[in-house]
Amino acid sequence: MRPEEVSSHVARRLAARRAELGLSLSEVSRRCGVSLQQIHRYEIGSNIISAPMLWQLAKCLDVDIRYFFEGLET
Repeated sequence: MRPEEVSSHVARRLAARRAELGLSLSEVSRRCGVSLQQIHRYEIGSNIISAPMLWQLAKCLDVDIRYFFEGLET
C-alpha cells in the first residue's frame, strides 16, 4: 500500500469519527487546539497528519490511535 493511500484512509477515518460524534469542524478545532482550517485540511487529505498530531486527535476524539488504521489492508 502506498503512503498516499494510508494518509487518505486516515483522513477519511478522522472525518468519520467527527461525524460519528456529531461535532463540527469548529468543535474539533477547539477540543484539539488546532485551527479549523487545519482540521479541514487533515480531513480532505491535503495535509498529512504527523504522528504526534494523530495521537492528540485520538485523545481529543476519545478513540485509540489504532482507530485511524482500522480497515487498512496489510
